[in-house]
Amino acid sequence: MPRYRLILGNKSYSSWSLRGWLIAKLAGIPFEEEVIYLRKSDTRAKILAHSPAGQVPALIEDGQVIWDSLAIGEHLAERYPDRGLWPNDPQARSLARSVVAEMHSGFRALRMALPMDLRRRYTDHPLSPEVAREIARIEEIWHDCRARYGAEGGFLFGAPTIADAFYAPVVTRFRSFEVTLKAESEAYCAVIMDWSLMRQWLAEAAEESETIVFF
Repeated sequence: MPRYRLILGNKSYSSWSLRGWLIAKLAGIPFEEEVIYLRKSDTRAKILAHSPAGQVPALIEDGQVIWDSLAIGEHLAERYPDRGLWPNDPQARSLARSVVAEMHSGFRALRMALPMDLRRRYTDHPLSPEVAREIARIEEIWHDCRARYGAEGGFLFGAPTIADAFYAPVVTRFRSFEVTLKAESEAYCAVIMDWSLMRQWLAEAAEESETIVFF
């Protein structure tokens, strides 16, 4: 098996790092990880030493750099097609790719208004109409995927896939900002938060000493 290293940002704050880490764990690859603290004077230089994009996560496979969490997911799914990173059913796989791409390129208002912060709870945080629309769209995605393919297992497509890795950080945002959701959306959030991989990430994030103040 190739030798892997995964370059990450703070586990308390880096949503894209969480996605890449979950995907690598789902792929079952052994990897070393390096956490680079974000928003420091030398952050960009440290990341550029590993990735030409200057962003995390970056997966290094035998010296080759694969950057961007979606590229990491596609690369590992191609290399390890038996690991279930995408659903086996072609229609389910197409839907999974679509909702992952939508998260990858969209929901900008939500990202800006509700940053991932595992160290704080925000009460009575105002939601703009645009953020509310994006939350409603995410709930619609969750309902559609779970209604069609998630009858067993509770994840979006039954067993955990790249799609769940991409939406897991949103779950933490909803929890941190105490967003009111529909009952079925809360049920999905509970599945994600009880996922053994998420519990591991949260425990490791709790050990970090660095803090970022957003508001």
